[in-house]
Amino acid sequence: MDGLQRRIQVARGLMPADLLLRNARLVNVCSGECYPADVAVADGIVVGISAPDGGYQGNQERDLQGRWLAPGLIDGHMHIESTMLLLSEFTRIVTPRGITAVMLDPHEFANVLGVEGIRYVLESGRGLPLSAYVMLSSCVPASSYESPYRVLMADDLLPLLADERVLGLAEMMNMPGVLQGDEQVLAKIVATQKHGLVVDGHAPGLNGKDLCAYATAGIMSDHECTTLEEARQRIRLGMWLMIREGSAARNLDDLLPLVQELHPPRVFFVTDDRDPQDLTTRGHIDSMVRRAIALGLDAVEAIRLASYNTAQYFRLYDRGAVAPGFVADLVVLDDLDTFQVESVYKDGALVAQQGKLLVDVPPPTLTGITGTVHLGHLRESDIHMPGKPGLVEIVGIEPGQITTAHLREEAPLRGGFIVADPARDILKLVVIERHHASGHIGLGLVKGFGMRKGALASSVAHDAHNLVIAGASDSDILKAARTLEEMGGGFACVVDGEVRARVP
Repeated sequence: MDGLQRRIQVARGLMPADLLLRNARLVNVCSGECYPADVAVADGIVVGISAPDGGYQGNQERDLQGRWLAPGLIDGHMHIESTMLLLSEFTRIVTPRGITAVMLDPHEFANVLGVEGIRYVLESGRGLPLSAYVMLSSCVPASSYESPYRVLMADDLLPLLADERVLGLAEMMNMPGVLQGDEQVLAKIVATQKHGLVVDGHAPGLNGKDLCAYATAGIMSDHECTTLEEARQRIRLGMWLMIREGSAARNLDDLLPLVQELHPPRVFFVTDDRDPQDLTTRGHIDSMVRRAIALGLDAVEAIRLASYNTAQYFRLYDRGAVAPGFVADLVVLDDLDTFQVESVYKDGALVAQQGKLLVDVPPPTLTGITGTVHLGHLRESDIHMPGKPGLVEIVGIEPGQITTAHLREEAPLRGGFIVADPARDILKLVVIERHHASGHIGLGLVKGFGMRKGALASSVAHDAHNLVIAGASDSDILKAARTLEEMGGGFACVVDGEVRARVP
């Protein structure tokens, strides 16, 4: 008897299920209800739902004792690089929280490693109790002003579109390219559509006829909305609204009133960028569900925005609900309103309970992704900034925001060179090309760090991920750059020539 025939017989109650979850309170995201039910699972798929003691039997049975049973949560857009974790370690954190699938845009891997970076993410997602899907990075580089490891053309992405774990083209940041009909941009979109896959958007500030043109190109969504008016425009044009709640960009509180007003079907939750501290304290998509409920959204609708709607957008029509024919990615909850997870089932198998992952994950591998920082011969004189008295442009930090201010202040000078002026909270800002040891260096000033001495360096620098260093002295800036090169990238803090902290 083949699998489908067997599942039909189990659904009819003529054969025992592999797993029977008794006495659940079913969270039905299709109908918007919660009610008592038994749920039968066979071959990792939900096949039957009945009233309690409705006649189903199971080779393995569990009495949920009135706990809620909801679909596993799905993050519709995220960058694994922002978590600073390999996928295996990320899984250890989020799967016990009820997340059973993520849609990854490996944009940072692609900028540093090219198409092999995307292949690495695909490979590292195998064998996990988490469905790790990939959206192909659409804009490498993000703009013509940036310098990635290599430019990714449409032909580079074509072979990957056939992978079943690839669901489409990631955020199309090149809005001018779309509007002006750039051949490479349109070739990527058309190739994705020919494979029946989706194209994500990225359109901050776009409106009116230009937004219509952007949607006409086949771009289906946007996660960059920060105001109700932006969100409403996209909903009215039939686009999907991704409500983002990252570590820096937090838009849930501002955009949820639109959901409460209109209850539009084309809305779902994404995290985009979350750092490790956020993941271990606030959580992941589960934190968005909790927050939405706390803001007054019905709990079932909040869960729908984190499961069923996301699956529908990505054309994963067998995921995101507890219903016959749907993959048995299930979350058992001790409390609905606080989304307190008791246990998690992936493909019908128990994989997490009481906050602990119960299954082994493949050991991580770093083969082929190390040794990517190449600076060549770098001297302190390379970061000197000749200048003269007068006003200079300064980047102003906006605390808690991803945007910056454009400042103009009197130039801090010493011996004919522009220098840092910690007394005025002004540091030198240096960007060093790291992919090809080209010697290309960008120099400027930044205000708002609050540093009085030393230098901070990072190779995590959207979008091309060249080295970015802010410092009060050129010698510490140079030392920090060399430290990142030795580590192969990461973060470093240098004070008076001494490396005080580093994160490889």
